[in-house]
Amino acid sequence: MALENVDWSEIVDGTLATLTMLGFSTLFAVLIGLPVGIILFLTSRGQLLENRAFYSAASVVVNVLRSVPFIILMILLIPFTKLIVGTSLGVLGAIPPLVIGAAPFFARLVETSLREVDRGVIEAAQSMGASNWQIVWNVLLPEARSGLIAAITITTVTLVSYTAMSGVIGGGGLGDLAIRYGYQRFQTDVMIVTVIILLVLVQILQTLGDRLVLKFSRK
Repeated sequence: MALENVDWSEIVDGTLATLTMLGFSTLFAVLIGLPVGIILFLTSRGQLLENRAFYSAASVVVNVLRSVPFIILMILLIPFTKLIVGTSLGVLGAIPPLVIGAAPFFARLVETSLREVDRGVIEAAQSMGASNWQIVWNVLLPEARSGLIAAITITTVTLVSYTAMSGVIGGGGLGDLAIRYGYQRFQTDVMIVTVIILLVLVQILQTLGDRLVLKFSRK
C-alpha cells in the first residue's frame, strides 16, 4: 500500500491530540462518574441511604445523558462548551462533551460493580459500628476494585471512539485527520493509518486493563 499522501508529522500531532483528549476526558469522567455511581448505589433500594425518589430522578438524568448519541450530544453542548472553555473546536473544545458523554456511562458501571459486593461484608461492617463513609471507603471500594478497574478500561476504550467522532465538528486528533483527508479528500492511505493507530491504542488499553483486573482480583 502506497503512503505518499500520509503526512507523518500530522499523524504524530493527531495521535498526541487524541491521547490528550483521552487522558483528560478519562480523568474527569472518573472523577465525576465515581461519586455519582456511589450515590446511585447507596440510594437504591435496600442500600445504606435508600431514597427511591432521589434514585429515580438521578437515574432518569443518567439514562438521558447515556441515551443521546455522542455526535448529537457534541452539537447540543456547543454553547455550553464555549461558555466553559471559550471554544467548541480543537482538543480543548472536545473535552467537555467527552466528559459529559462518558461520566454517566461510567457511573452506571460503578453502580453495577458495587452491587456485586457481597452484602454480608457490608452487614459485618455495620455490625462493627462503621459509618457509611467508612463502609464506602474501606469496604465497598476495595471489594469492588477489580470491577472498577474493568469499568475504567471499558470507559477509556469507549472514549477512544468518542475522540474519533469529535473530528466531525473539528475536535482535532486522529478522527479529524480521518475525516478531512481520508473522507473529504479521498486519501484512503491516511484513513487506513489512522484506523490502525486507533486499533493499536484500543488493544494496548484493553490489554493493560485486563492485566490490572487480573492482578487486583481476589484469589
